Amino acid sequence: MKPIFGLATLATLVLAAPVRAEWLQATSRHFIVYSDTSQAALRKQATDLEYFDAMVRRFHKSGADKDAEFNRVTVYVLPSIASVQKLYGGGNVAGFYVPRIDGSVAFTPRSGGSDTFDLTPRIVLFHEYAHHFLLGNYAVAYPAWFSEGYAEFASTMMQKDGAFWLGAAANHRAYSLGERKALSIRQLFAPPAKMSEEQTSALYARGWLLTHYLMFDVERRRQLNRYFDSFNAGKPSLDAATEAFGDLKELDGKLDAYLRKTTLPAIKVDPAALPTPTVDIRALTPGEAALISMRMESTRGVNSRTAAPLYAKAKVAAARHPTDPVVQGWLAEMAFDAGQLDAAEAAADAAIATSPTSSQALLYKARVHLVRAMQAKASDPKVWTEARSWIVNANRATPNDAAALALFYQSFLMQGVRPGKNASSGLYRAVELVPQDGGMRFLAARQLILDDQVADAKALLRPLASDPHAGAENGAIRLLALLEAGQSGQGAIDAFDRANAEAAKRDGATGAGAD
Repeated sequence: MKPIFGLATLATLVLAAPVRAEWLQATSRHFIVYSDTSQAALRKQATDLEYFDAMVRRFHKSGADKDAEFNRVTVYVLPSIASVQKLYGGGNVAGFYVPRIDGSVAFTPRSGGSDTFDLTPRIVLFHEYAHHFLLGNYAVAYPAWFSEGYAEFASTMMQKDGAFWLGAAANHRAYSLGERKALSIRQLFAPPAKMSEEQTSALYARGWLLTHYLMFDVERRRQLNRYFDSFNAGKPSLDAATEAFGDLKELDGKLDAYLRKTTLPAIKVDPAALPTPTVDIRALTPGEAALISMRMESTRGVNSRTAAPLYAKAKVAAARHPTDPVVQGWLAEMAFDAGQLDAAEAAADAAIATSPTSSQALLYKARVHLVRAMQAKASDPKVWTEARSWIVNANRATPNDAAALALFYQSFLMQGVRPGKNASSGLYRAVELVPQDGGMRFLAARQLILDDQVADAKALLRPLASDPHAGAENGAIRLLALLEAGQSGQGAIDAFDRANAEAAKRDGATGAGAD
């Protein structure tokens, strides 16, 4: 997940749906948006998101996304920045994004800063979707400075004077840009493993400035492409930058001069040149509206401390809506997360009874049966085949459901047997459909290594290794290093697993006796 740091915490608000407005759902080609607002306001927000997607695709000449309906981003609109921060679990965030194989989600406040130099909810949401768009490029890695710099570059897209503008000034980064440089030009290309808040702000700000400068200079953009080619071929970022851009001190001076300009260029596009978004709006059912705040908590992610209380609350609310398949599907997920397998299956069965093709219900019924088979240490292949039959049903209903394809592969790992070619192909297709899910991307890279497709595995790992939010213990970096050192196949996987086990032992020893 990639939180954006910015506005100060406001008074904490609860997540319960306000009574002043009806909860609505907007569905468009690339988005599903939930909000308790007017239809006009929701339609505008969904339309703006679609225009943003269209502007970014036009800029990259990437064309239409033929699989868009299988990788929509679900956006939950909360009352305020404070409610977003509460859902996030604290911290100075103004919105956040969670990539998931069963549907990436973003959380944004309805209201926030409105000053020219504020990090507004719209900017945060556009920033997060820009990350989603970049990660959608299946096998291209971007370094931290460009990942954040490009997201900042795109996030200020605006509509003014009857046109859309991409690349407007990032006024919300003015303070960081105006202060002394917390990162040198060399550190921008090769950031420290641990950065201060000031350095992180500089990565966003100077990353935006460098991206903006390179994007609007024809020769510099050619250099940028050469830099990406070298970086994706495995060359360290700093070496690739020196090779592509030449003297980095000179480049740094050019950036300072660029920043001092009174005006900066932006890309202007007539709305008529973009596809007209189609947005369908419906009111949530009474059951969906009753559980929507709980659904947000569930989708955001729970742990051993929060899963049981959330399920207990949802169970009471869902009991009043036993024939609502969406409600029962949501309940099945919450019950499963709380370890209540019987309740999870009962809810899944209730959803399937009224909606036989409900992917969520079918897959949670499959998960229940798979966990039971694991707990029983089942050796009878028929037990595992029966559990997988529910995944097969979900796949037949929606062949491009990435979550079903991924779970089918994982079911063999749960059984303790090596997945066959059909399962592996399904996993690769799942990652092709939803390349944003880092866990599934890593799993696919491991399988590619076992299939002796090392070059393809490296291509999947490099974006993960470059993730500025992955932390110091980034497994993709370690596995990629083993491959670069010439290891392959089962040997590379065994070496990686041994190193991980040793690191876990060291961490355990270090933490022993800690308060």
